[in-house]
Amino acid sequence: MTDWNTIERIRRLENDVRELGFKFAKSKYSEWTDAHGTLCLIPLDEETVPVYSRDAEVFVGTLESLEYWLLGVQWARRYDGMLKLGSDKKRAKAEQNIRKEQLMQTLKTGKLVTGQEKND
Repeated sequence: MTDWNTIERIRRLENDVRELGFKFAKSKYSEWTDAHGTLCLIPLDEETVPVYSRDAEVFVGTLESLEYWLLGVQWARRYDGMLKLGSDKKRAKAEQNIRKEQLMQTLKTGKLVTGQEKND
């Protein structure tokens, strides 16, 4: 049975993952999912993390490995900020530019284009 600390841990992870623009899902492409209790992260919706296609599995692993992965992502963002290479404002602007490109491509072709599908 799951204890309260585990429930709180999962809630915290869900919030951290949502802030990055992802959600939990069951992996379609990993053989580890059932045997090892793994999960994956996919884009939250059509608007978030536009450089990924909608079924992209950005992370596959256990809750514990997800915690370590998130620490790495947070460290990388802080480090980029210290170097003035990236900020939330710059990231949002770059994502909006990608959404505009995808919209233009969709209007030109009449086919919905998201993420890596544009390059295929």
